Amino acid sequence: QVQLVESGGGLAQAGGSLRLSCVASGSTFSSYALGWFRQAPGKEREFVAAISKSGGSTFSADSVKGRITISRDNAKNTMYLQMDNLKPEDTAVYYCAAKQTALRYNDRSMYDYWGQGTQVTVSS
Repeated sequence: QVQLVESGGGLAQAGGSLRLSCVASGSTFSSYALGWFRQAPGKEREFVAAISKSGGSTFSADSVKGRITISRDNAKNTMYLQMDNLKPEDTAVYYCAAKQTALRYNDRSMYDYWGQGTQVTVSS
């Protein structure tokens, strides 16, 4: 079992940047593929980005492609989401998630563990 804690959210202006972190504890970090999802008020939770267990493969949603970088440091049990050129539509609660399978990175039902979320608000 793994516990996940996100941090780094906050208020940013459009065009600005934020870096989110997700720290894991309780199990072997490198055994899990990881993902970022977000949920805006009144909307379903949606896929943002994912990274494989080794960090060698990354995936991102079309809506954020070119503006985000997902990475992980297995020695620090930490995953990051660097978000640049933020837009008001990026406003949401951002969740990190972990799973042991290597399939369907963008499918939230495949993830076994979730953090509590961190709020990102982008003003225009």
